[in-house]
Formats: sequence, C-alpha cells, structure tokens
Amino acid sequence: MKKSSILIALFFIVFTTGLYAQNKKVAVVTFYAVKKIGVADFGSEATLAVTKLVNDSNFNMLPMLNKFHAQFFDSYSKAFPFQLLPEDQVLNNDAYKAFTPLGEKASGVFKDTYNIPIAGYKVVLPMIGHENERNLLKIFNQCDGVMKVYIDFDLVKIGFGGMGVVKVNAHANIALFNKDGDKVFSIKEDAKSKNVSPLVAGVPVMTVEKILPMCESAFDELMVELQKDMPKMVKKADAKL
Repeated sequence: MKKSSILIALFFIVFTTGLYAQNKKVAVVTFYAVKKIGVADFGSEATLAVTKLVNDSNFNMLPMLNKFHAQFFDSYSKAFPFQLLPEDQVLNNDAYKAFTPLGEKASGVFKDTYNIPIAGYKVVLPMIGHENERNLLKIFNQCDGVMKVYIDFDLVKIGFGGMGVVKVNAHANIALFNKDGDKVFSIKEDAKSKNVSPLVAGVPVMTVEKILPMCESAFDELMVELQKDMPKMVKKADAKL
C-alpha cells in the first residue's frame, strides 16, 4: 500500500511539473540572418570582397531565413518544454513596434544592411549586459522569458598554407532569457557545406555564384542537425526558466 502511494505521488509530481512547464510562455523577440559572412581568417582582401558581396542584390539569404523561420515554429519549437507566445502578439505589440534596440542602426548612412530580419521583427544583437533583453522583458511582462533566434555563416579552410579549399559553416543561434534577464541557455548548432570553393593565393573566391550555393548547402545540413539535436539540447531549459 505504501509503495503504491509513493508511486502515485511521484506520478503526480511528474505530471504537475510537466503541466507547469507547458504553461510557461516565452516571447521570440528577434529572428534574423547575418548576411555578412565571417572571413576573419582570410585577411583584408577577403574582408573587402565580403563587404561587396553583402551589397549585391543577388546575394539573397531571405529564402533560407524564411525556411528556417517556418521550420522553427512548425517543428523545432515543439521540443521546447514551454509555449511560445503567438507571433502576432509580439509583432503587433505597440511597445515592441516602438522599441529601438541598443546597437541597431535603423536609418542614415550607418543603416544596418548586414542583418536581415523576418518582417516585423527587430534585430536584437548579442551585447554584453543584456539590457535589450531586460527592456523586452518589461514589454512582455506576461511571459516567463524572451528568446532570440538568428543564423550566421563563416568560411572555414580545408587544407594547408595557401593551398586548399573553403567550405561555408552555418550556425543557428538560439538564446533564452528568464524574467530576471539571466541566460537560461544558449544553443549554437553548426553544419558545413558539402560543396567547396577554391583558394587563390590564399584568398577564397567570393562571388555570389560560388558562395550562395555553399551557404544553401550548409543551411540544409544545419536544418537536419537541428531536427535531430534540438530535443536533447533544450531538455533542462524549464528548470531554469
């Protein structure tokens, strides 16, 4: 009898804990792609080339971002032990629409062209101190936390010296902050492109025709990795929220 009572109590604890976690709500407050590919290991020529690439209208990352956005809300988010606030309640919030994140250049000669958001979202950059996150928590004070989501890319060298090829490495970044503005978790999943681009005198070929298909290849690999790894990566999230 005593053993049965213990089992019933344990079941009740597990059930109510799961129910409480599912009742928690989180607002996704930024969703964007970084268009400027990281080339820190390839010198000034590559830096100039990637700046030119960013300003090329044919270098279009929006289809990838839209696919990631749909996959995130339709599939990956199901692994979270909490609910996401419906997007329309975030994007149509007047205080959110009026909010200008620290670090964002929304207009003028320094307007940000490196980061492209899903329509309606603010670009909330990673910054020391988390002041943006704390301000957003005040806007969405009915929630238990806020989440930031973005993808970025960099080039990685395969080979030695000035010889070899490069691949694109795609990164998915998902960070969750609780009501106190403390980081609950920060996920960074990576995947490399299957196709490559040559190095010429140690400098990667930075044309749209070479780089965009590599970004798409790395992105496709990343989507597969996220689908596989997301459940175990967020397993302990509700304990800190």
